[in-house]
Parts: sequence; structure tokens; C-alpha cells
Amino acid sequence: MSTLLSLGHGYSARALARRLLPQGWRIIGTTRSPARADSFLREGVEPLLWPADLGPALDAATHILCSAAPDAKGDPFLLAVPAIAQAKAVWVGYLSTTGVYGDHHGAWVDEETPLTPQSDRGRQRVIAEAQWRATGLPVHIFRLAGIYGPGRGPFEKVRDGTARRIIKPGQVFSRIHVDDIAQVLEASIRRPHPGAAYNVCDDNPCPPEEVIAHAAHLLGLPDPPAVPFAEVEPTMTPMARGFYSESKRVRNHRIKDELGVRLLYPDYPEGLAALLAEDRG
Repeated sequence: MSTLLSLGHGYSARALARRLLPQGWRIIGTTRSPARADSFLREGVEPLLWPADLGPALDAATHILCSAAPDAKGDPFLLAVPAIAQAKAVWVGYLSTTGVYGDHHGAWVDEETPLTPQSDRGRQRVIAEAQWRATGLPVHIFRLAGIYGPGRGPFEKVRDGTARRIIKPGQVFSRIHVDDIAQVLEASIRRPHPGAAYNVCDDNPCPPEEVIAHAAHLLGLPDPPAVPFAEVEPTMTPMARGFYSESKRVRNHRIKDELGVRLLYPDYPEGLAALLAEDRG
């Protein structure tokens, strides 16, 4: 039996589980939350409350996926359980971020672009990527763009009137639907290439205010108010401020050419339309 040990079994990993479980996979997911552990059981995932003894799970794992957020010291699982480096898994995936590239003033980046992170979050991911590579395991790095999907779309804020079109001239983001993250991960499992890094994003990097305006259009509502970035920056979370401190267009050719991925949602209009249909369904 193929067994996936999912370290920090979160939003993206759960989407992968939904693809693998019907194929007969065993999936073990760590969480710190007893309530989330109960939800794992309902989804068919074996929960492992962290901190825990990972030994039996590591012995069983044919595949390992880590999506836990690092800190200034790097990856929390590698630091807590050095024995991970002795795992016998045939495939290991680490979920990173396109924030490792830093700001490129709207220019294109790809997997060969030097890593020049500017945010603490980006710097921590660079450290964690290096730590996973140093294990000697068959590691694959996935640099994710901004994630959206069920429960993480713009429609709720547009409906309740709290959405804003934040205007920062020259600002562009890349993004990715969670179901496309899942299919990229599955494609890599089927076509392993240890040591590879993959940008995981759609085909349409664009200003973030376009996405909000399109969501309002789909709902038949007026455009949310436009607000200059400088006006709202002081009230932003550190993560949101970090996103707006970097502008780049991320190339995704490698997931197509090497893994044979055909994106389910190659741009935000298709992704948002699917989310809205699911909401209404």
C-alpha cells in the first residue's frame, strides 16, 4: 500500500488527499488540533496529534509531504525529528512559496532565478528548502503562488461589502487554485525527479484589484471601492504587507513540460467561476 505521511496536513495537503484516497492510498496527517483530527477521520485520513512519536509513521511512509510553516530556525519537523532524514520514502515533497524570489518589479521569474527573498516569510522558506535538500532524501520543492479555492475565495467579502480594490501601480501577483496544486503534486508522485523545484501558479499573473472586480462582476454587484495602497498599508497584516512588497510574474512551464500538467483553472476567471458554481450548488 502507498502511504503518505503529511506533515502539517493543511489546506493544500487535504486537496491532495482527496485525489489519493479513492485510489487506495493510506494517508497519515499531523495536526495540533483535536477538532481538526476529528475532521481528518471523517475525510478518511489517519490523524496524528503533534507533538507525537513519528517513528511508526515514518516506517510506514512510502511518500512524505511537508507543508508546515517554518520559523527563523527553519523547518519545525526536521528540527524536532532528525530521524526524518533516515526515512525510506521514495518521494518527498516540500511546499514552499514564490516569495523566495523576492521583488522583481513585475518582471518574469522561473525556477532558475536566484533566490533573493525580502520578507521574513521568504527567508524562512529558503532556509527550510535548504534543510530539506540537505537530508539526502528524494526531495521535490513546490513554490506556491497565492492560493485560492473553496473557502478561500473573494466572494464573501464582496457580498458583505468589506472587499476593497487596493491600488498599487505596477503590482502583479501570480495565484493558483488549490485543486491545481493537488494535481501538480500527484503528477510529481507519478513522475519523480528528486532535486527538482517547481513553480506552481496559473497562466495569468495580474493586478490583485482585477480579481476583486471580476468577483463582483460575477455576483452582479458594483466594483468594490478603490483604495490607494499607502492608505491601507498601516492596517495590513505582516503577511499581506509582504505580498504587496513584491511584484513579479511567475513562469509555470516546468510543471507542464516535465510533469505533463494541464491546469484545471489556467486563469482566475475560470477558477472564480468554478468556485461560485460550487457555492451556489
